[in-house]
Amino acid sequence: MTRFKLRLTTLLIAFCSFTYAQDFYLHCGKILDTENGKMLADKTIVVSGNTIQSIEDGYKNADGNIEVIDLKNKVVLPGLIDMHVHLESETNPKQYLERYTNNDADVAFNAVGFAKRTLLAGFTTVRDLGGSGVNIALKNAIAKGSIEGPRIFTAGKSLATTGGHADPTNGSSRKLMGNPGPKEGVVNSVDDAKKAVRQRYKNGADLIKITATGGVLSVAKSSSNPQFTIEEIKAITETAKDYGFHVAAHAHGDEGMQRAILGGVKTIEHGTLMSEETMDLMIKHNAYLVPTLTAGKEVSEKALIQGYYPDIIVPKALEIGPKIQNTFGKAYKKGVGIAFGTDAGVYQHGQNAKEFGFMVEAGMPAIQAIQSATITNALILNMANKLGQIKTGFFADIIAVDQNPVENIKILEKISFVMKNGKIVKQ
Repeated sequence: MTRFKLRLTTLLIAFCSFTYAQDFYLHCGKILDTENGKMLADKTIVVSGNTIQSIEDGYKNADGNIEVIDLKNKVVLPGLIDMHVHLESETNPKQYLERYTNNDADVAFNAVGFAKRTLLAGFTTVRDLGGSGVNIALKNAIAKGSIEGPRIFTAGKSLATTGGHADPTNGSSRKLMGNPGPKEGVVNSVDDAKKAVRQRYKNGADLIKITATGGVLSVAKSSSNPQFTIEEIKAITETAKDYGFHVAAHAHGDEGMQRAILGGVKTIEHGTLMSEETMDLMIKHNAYLVPTLTAGKEVSEKALIQGYYPDIIVPKALEIGPKIQNTFGKAYKKGVGIAFGTDAGVYQHGQNAKEFGFMVEAGMPAIQAIQSATITNALILNMANKLGQIKTGFFADIIAVDQNPVENIKILEKISFVMKNGKIVKQ
């Protein structure tokens, strides 16, 4: 072989080694079967590329080309899914000023850190429910492998009405308010609604988020008034369906929730003032509640710190925050479908698993809380054949903890191993 051919062969081998993922045998002492709620013992998960190739009985021996990961003293689960995060921002006393001082580049650099923190906490997939649009670029960069973070399904910029929760100019001086419309995510008619959905599709979003009622952290007076007509909501959901999108609705007030459910949304975020009548509607229309209990507790605490929030926000936080957990408990017992979601960004990213403890505290069994963050969320994302289970043919999104989370749910706050898409990111 000539020296040139030898070098070429060496380069090709190096290239192949770089482009193809490492294969692994994961020797697992216990695996939580999220589909059946059972614990499997002494298994080997065979990972090839980004996929679980098989699950073998016992601890399979490997040759020199396959790396063995010893998880014999761990409990192994599928990667967790958080259905309500905001990766562009994180709570801090200057957050309202930063809307005017931060550039898109500042937002993006911060988001990279928030995404990495989320992944290391065991959340390998998230649904980002609204930002400036940087969240779409973040999603794409993670998908390309340029940076590390969870798999993202994003709404891009959420949809609001003029002056409503998520109107990007709320709290601005009149010189800066302008007249934002569908392009900026502000809707005031059926035609606006259709155009806003199509703009999100054009921008690269994966789903639609609307603010069906007032909100706590917007610089506006009401936390709960309805803010879309049912005709506008129907125009959004029907147009979204054309593009393969589902619709999530931020909602604290009961009337806005009912309009959203009757209008065809898939998930209700927060649901604070939900009546039993609305719970019945959710069951009838197969809508899910995303409770965000952690965020409710966070805003209640931060509202007591002088100057942390603008004055207009404090009474809303003190009214709404303490009620979310109680409503969740009633909705769960009533039979409303529950999808795990936390509103990360309203509290510090990476602490998403605190939500499990609050759910269990409110009466939901630990295994069902875990299933809400795996099986249920994968179903809503139309990824039930790829996410939420450790199963042959599924993505190799795998985490591990030191104890059985069904017996000690708070152990999920201490993830010791994370693999996403066949790549180890924490060991």
